[in-house]
Amino acid sequence: MFKYLILIMAMLLGWSGRTLANCQGKILNPITDICWSCIFPISIGGLSTFSKEQIDNGSSQSGNPFCTCSNKIPPTLGIKVGFWEPSRIVEVVRQPYCFPSLGGLELPVGISAPAHGRAWKPGHTRSSFYQVHWYLNPILFWLEVLLDNSCLEQNGFDLAYFTEVDPLWADSELSFILNPEAALFTDLATQSACTADCLLASSGFGSNELFWCAGCQGNMYPLNGWVGTHIGGVQASALLTQRMTGKLHREGLMTASAGTKGLCGNYTQPIMDKRNYKLQMIYPVPATEKMSGQCCHTFGSSTVPWQSGKEFPYKGEDFSYQIFKKRDCCQGVFP
Repeated sequence: MFKYLILIMAMLLGWSGRTLANCQGKILNPITDICWSCIFPISIGGLSTFSKEQIDNGSSQSGNPFCTCSNKIPPTLGIKVGFWEPSRIVEVVRQPYCFPSLGGLELPVGISAPAHGRAWKPGHTRSSFYQVHWYLNPILFWLEVLLDNSCLEQNGFDLAYFTEVDPLWADSELSFILNPEAALFTDLATQSACTADCLLASSGFGSNELFWCAGCQGNMYPLNGWVGTHIGGVQASALLTQRMTGKLHREGLMTASAGTKGLCGNYTQPIMDKRNYKLQMIYPVPATEKMSGQCCHTFGSSTVPWQSGKEFPYKGEDFSYQIFKKRDCCQGVFP
């Protein structure tokens, strides 16, 4: 069904269906390529009923197991539930308009965009640039795993954003419009604080107080495709996945759904809460093998323990990640 959906979508949007010589990809297999244990823990009434040894941010734990939502029609009386919903796919690519998640298809858009590049000067670290694509992928809904569940995002698979047509993505000066506070975090002291964020993220979740840090991957700013310190493709792509999520939060295109405030619907969050997301690589190598019981990783956690074999020439230099978003919801007790 999923493959047919992609083919129909390609014809409707006028995609060429042509594979680029240096653009490789693979259509997601939702059965084998996703680590389904990442949706855990599942909490009901503030109690973690299914954990499967998975990490959680604790947003679902509260004293009162019941909830009401007066903003819904009709008003809802229900019980609190919490889980990690697989809702987005993020691609980090070298070739503009190359879509690995669509099997390596090229989107024939007549707007030029910069391609991947790396720069290195003696005595300096390497830098790099990538394009990023953002897909809606509320897979629990379109697979009809849970029918008529109002706590799930009610959308299908869709390509929602690609940075090739975003003038801010390749220009650090223009991106200053989105993140003027970046000027406050360029000194050695604030950058050194990111070491603490790296340690916290690698043992659990990063610190929202250190919101300018992307943990072990580097700096959250600027909110564009330039990686100031390129250590490897996995590190750089994990950083840009985190940046892209933060950028869309800043633009109001991504909303939060965790905590008491999210029980009755999504809400705007201009500065992303890093604790509300986990990621899992799905291309070029689906990271479904568990390490210490985990195959999903928090934003900012070190990629060193799991990145081996995930980057290789030709077919392994572009990357895709399944994003799991924390969702707290008031599940109505009446139909």
